[in-house]
Formats: sequence, structure tokens, C-alpha cells
Amino acid sequence: MSLHAAIPAVDDRTRSREPLVFGGLTESEGWALAPITPRDRVHFRTDRELPLARFRAGLPAGVTVTYDEGEGLYRVDGARGTAESLAGVIRDWCADAGYGTVGLRPETDVRRRAPRDLPPAFLDELCRHYCRVSLKRLQRNMSTIRLHLPDNDDVDQQVAEWVLKAVSTYDETKSVPFGAYLATQLSKWVHDLGRNAYGRTAADTENKQQKAIAAFTAEHQRRPSEKELAAFMGQSVATLRRNSQTVATLNGLRNLQSLDGGADGAEFVVPDNGEVPDEIMGEAEQTLLSHALTAACAPDPTARRDQRAAQANVLGWTTWYLTTWGGRTKTQLSTELNTSVRNMNVHADRAEQVLKQRLVELGG
Repeated sequence: MSLHAAIPAVDDRTRSREPLVFGGLTESEGWALAPITPRDRVHFRTDRELPLARFRAGLPAGVTVTYDEGEGLYRVDGARGTAESLAGVIRDWCADAGYGTVGLRPETDVRRRAPRDLPPAFLDELCRHYCRVSLKRLQRNMSTIRLHLPDNDDVDQQVAEWVLKAVSTYDETKSVPFGAYLATQLSKWVHDLGRNAYGRTAADTENKQQKAIAAFTAEHQRRPSEKELAAFMGQSVATLRRNSQTVATLNGLRNLQSLDGGADGAEFVVPDNGEVPDEIMGEAEQTLLSHALTAACAPDPTARRDQRAAQANVLGWTTWYLTTWGGRTKTQLSTELNTSVRNMNVHADRAEQVLKQRLVELGG
């Protein structure tokens, strides 16, 4: 008997996976009903939240408006070839209504799909399936996610938003399965949590340092010294120290108790003016002021979860604290955090509005 005869034949048909079916439609049939299409888009931020109903009513018919609460970013989509005219309409409306725009930018030929255009049953079952798949895949990233989303309900909501985001950007013409596309995007979006909250440069610096430390430890079975880590990363010790300070600041921001409301109930003992020297009083006043700033940047417990006020205003805190006590200018911070001075001013103004109110309360 030949060797080939001894090996049982393999039926290739068993290797092919049956297509997933959602709402009575296969994935390919569902995407075909709402293909991804090109459009023009205008991105912008404002100095305070817009009344969306009024804003939509002031725009041309057929455009759509979305608002990313986490990034404070508005997106207005219109037909191809309308980007510049749409940007002009938005500028005029905001100026007439007394709203300042930040970073208004028209973009042409953006390929997107509106999830609502998909059959409701198809979209519902697809999202339920891929939310479960995504949560399993993200288990290895959960320690990072928990830094920003400690509550299970918030994690579930964020994963659902990511699945919908993937639905809107998935290009079915690229011959890549939706599940594979979603998996590649999830890793990027987890990293973006830190970049959005603390600044692109700070989050990327922390990620590179942690990877380098892990690689060195795996190779040498011990943590690297400062010089060893600098050499391992191809940096000077001075650069490593500067970057380490950025990471330390980032971790300090994460650990601020009052950003979660924990310090608001604490009592601060303020010494009597007549019994202590002026220097001590100056330190006490600075402590109260810095605490008031931190509390002003804490999440508002009365705000809805989808509102920007429900999230810690970390960029506003960083701008105020480091320019007041850290000896930094806004231009320096803008370079270090890789964000615009105008964006920093928007978040700093939000902090200032609440800070003024808290200082009045302290003064009373």
C-alpha cells in the first residue's frame, strides 16, 4: 500500500466556515444594502457646546451632524464637492450665534457608511455578536482600558461605540472580513484612549518606555538601570529623564483622587492668620487653590455619561497647573502634548468657569 493511500483524504469543504447570518442576511448581503460611499466632511470644535437641534436646523438640507463627546469634536457630512461651502455656512452660523470655532477643517472624499442605513435587525444582531467578540479580544488590554473606564457599564458602552465606528468605516470592497478589520482597529482605539485623555506625545512616550522595559526585562531577567534603558531605546540619558518626567506627570494625573470625587469630602485645616507667618499662609492658600482647580476639572456627577462634563478635564488641569506652578508656557505644553494652543485654551476655559465658582465658595 502506498504512503498516499494510507493518508485519508481531507475534504476542503470542511475548512470553509459558514457565513455569519444577522437578521436573516449574511454579512456580505447586509453590507451590499448600505455600501460605503464618499462624502465631504467638516471637522471642528467650539468654545462651548452647541445646541444641536438649532445648529442642524441652520444647515442645508441633506447634511448630517455628529458630535463626539469624548473628543469634543463636531463632524458635519455633506455631498461631494460641498466641503468649502459647508465650512463657510458653519463659520457664519457659529459667528452669528456667538460661538467660537476651533480647528475648523474641511475634508473631501471621506468614505463612510451611516449605520442607520443598514437593516435594523441586521445591525442589531451584528453589533450584539461583535460586542461579545470584542470584549473577549480586549481582555489582554483591560488593564489599560480600566485606567480610563473603571465601570463595567462604561466599558460595554465604549466597546459598542467602537463596533458602530467600525461599521461606519468598514470598506466591504477591500475583501477583508469585517471581524478582521474590527480586530485591527480595536488595538488602535485602545491606545487612542490615552492619547485623547492625556495628549498624544505623553501617551506614546509611556507606551514606548513600557515596551522597552518589558523587552529588557525579558532578555536580562531584571529591570534596566537608567543608563541601560536609555541605551536600549537609543536615547540620551537627558532625553530619557525628560520623557520619564512626562510619564510621571501622566501617572500623577491618573492618580488624582479628586478627579473621581474622592477628595471633595476631605477637610482641610487652614491655620489662623494671626498665629502663623505669612509664608505658611501663602502655602496654605496655594494648596486650597490647587485643590479648587483639581475639583473644577473633576467629572460632574450630575452630567449624563454621553456629555463632556461627565469626563475629567485633564487637558484643562494640565494647562492651568503647569503654566501656573510648573513654569511652562502654553507654547511649550502645546509641543510636548502635541495639541494646539487653541485646543488647550478651550479646555482651560472650561476649567476656569468652574474654578471661579469654587473660589467664590472658598472666599465665602
